[in-house]
This record gives sequence, C-alpha cells and structure tokens, in this order.
Amino acid sequence: MSLFENWEFGFDLPTVIICVAFIAAFASVMAVATPFLQNDKFAARRKAVAFKRDELQIQQREGFNSRRRLQPTRSESAMRNVIKQLRLGDMMEQKDLKRRLIQGGYRTSSAPVTFTFVRLAMPIALGVLAFFYSISLFPDWTWKGKLMAALFGIALGYLLPNIFLTNAVQKRQKILMRALPDALDLMVICVESGMSIEAAFTKVSEEMAESAPLMAEEMGLTAAELAYLGDRRSAYENLAERTGLPTFRSLTTTLLQSEKYGTPIATGLRVIAQENRDARLNAAEKKAAALPAQLTVPMIIFFLPVLFIVIAGPAGIQVAELMK
Repeated sequence: MSLFENWEFGFDLPTVIICVAFIAAFASVMAVATPFLQNDKFAARRKAVAFKRDELQIQQREGFNSRRRLQPTRSESAMRNVIKQLRLGDMMEQKDLKRRLIQGGYRTSSAPVTFTFVRLAMPIALGVLAFFYSISLFPDWTWKGKLMAALFGIALGYLLPNIFLTNAVQKRQKILMRALPDALDLMVICVESGMSIEAAFTKVSEEMAESAPLMAEEMGLTAAELAYLGDRRSAYENLAERTGLPTFRSLTTTLLQSEKYGTPIATGLRVIAQENRDARLNAAEKKAAALPAQLTVPMIIFFLPVLFIVIAGPAGIQVAELMK
C-alpha cells in the first residue's frame, strides 16, 4: 500500500493531482496576464497632474473673469463722480500710481479711485479738524496761529496717504525678499525633476501657501498669466512690475533668456538664490556692525545715570547723615 492511497486528511491521489494541476494552470495564467492587467502608475500620475493643472487654469480664468464682471459699488461710484466733477481723472489713471498700489498689494479696480479720493479728502478733513481743535482748546490763540494749525493739518493730510502707501510697499517687498530664496530653491527642485516652468510656479504657490502667503500669491498669479496670456514675456514682466524688486527683474531676465537661448533654468535660478542669500547675510552683518554705535546714546541716557545712582547713592546717603 502506497503512501497516497491512505491519505491522512481524506484526499485520494486523483484529487491531489487535480488540485496541483489547477494551481499550476492558475499561476501560469496570472504570470502571463499580470503585465497586461497592471496599471501604469507613472501614466496615471501624469494624467492626474495634467488634470490638476487644467483644473487650476480653469479656476484662475474664472477668477479673472469674475473680477472683470464685478460692478462698482455705490461708494466707489460716488467717489468716481466726485473725482470726475473736479476734473482730476488723470490723477486717478496715472500708471505710476497703479503700479505702486499693485506693489503695495492693492489690486482691485477700486484701489486707484479710493486712494485718489482719500488724497483729496484727507487734507480738507484734517485741516478743518485742526482749525476747530485749535478754536475749542486754544481760544487764546490768534487767528494767525489757528490758520497755521489748519495749514499744518492740510499738509499732514496731504502727506499721510503717500506715507501709508510707501510703508505698505516697503513692508511687502521685505516679506517677498525673505521668502524668495526658498521659493527659488523649490523652483530649482521642480525644474530639475522634469516639471515645466508653469508647473513649477503652480507647485511653489501650493507649497508656500502657509509659510509665505504673499510669495504664493505672486507665484499663483504668474502661473495663471502663463496659462491665460498669449505672450509669456508679458507674464514674466508683470511679475517684476508687481513686486518692484531688482531680484525679480533678474529672475524675469533669466527666464526669458532661458526660453530664448535654451540655457538651463536651474543654473540661473540657483545663482539668483545664492546671490539673494548673500545679500541678506550682508544686510544682517551690517546691522550687527552698526548695533554698538546705535546703543551708545541709549546707554548714556538710560544706563549710566542708573549706574551712577547705584554706585554713588550709598556714599551720598552716608555723607548726608554725617553732615546732620
């Protein structure tokens, strides 16, 4: 009696042969069919990226169209009518004013109207306020002094809007300069990994949305303009105009030369990032070197008198007690 005739688990020899044949046939079929059934992960990812890019372009285009379709509010219409009645529409349409407002982060269509109206209304408001303030609180002043107070209020009201806009532009530029090296490094990684420049701008905008919202906004607008505008040069030049920084102008020149002459984009971006880091380090070293000179006057005014009181105070108290 053979071993397979009395199978411990109740299987006879024909059943075992059938099971082995079935497993072998199934393994053969799977080995042949697996390459045809397996999904191409790279192709699927590429399709997903292309779909995401098209979706972002559609959203950005809809955003631009919705902005263009926005109707002016009542306050904006009233301010615009006042400016037109005073025949100061040219002041509102100045290119330099619009460029400074965009650099300060005010990109709405109502920004030039609001700023021009504030420039007109604030001197009058502060002049009248200063005049009545001097009348109510300083009745002993002469009319000449009260008029001088009113003129001071008018001058202050004329300067305040420009000071506010200049501070907003400088603050925004400082934030962009701090975030630029990281953005350029991320663009280098994206470009070297095989992404197009449009995808690199979009990726930087997505990755820096939390750490640097202003930089993410600029990169997102550039990506939208690259997809929306027909001329790529205009999209790059708009980036430099919106920021007003020489480093972004260098970035624009590098991108244009790369597209025109076929030079590597990653090399130029890496050089600009390193130059920006060196400039930031030099600025920090300059501030550190100027710190001792800046601390001299505060130390003389606040620190030395207290030190003299602590040192000479007990001796002075003893001398005063002995002289009693």
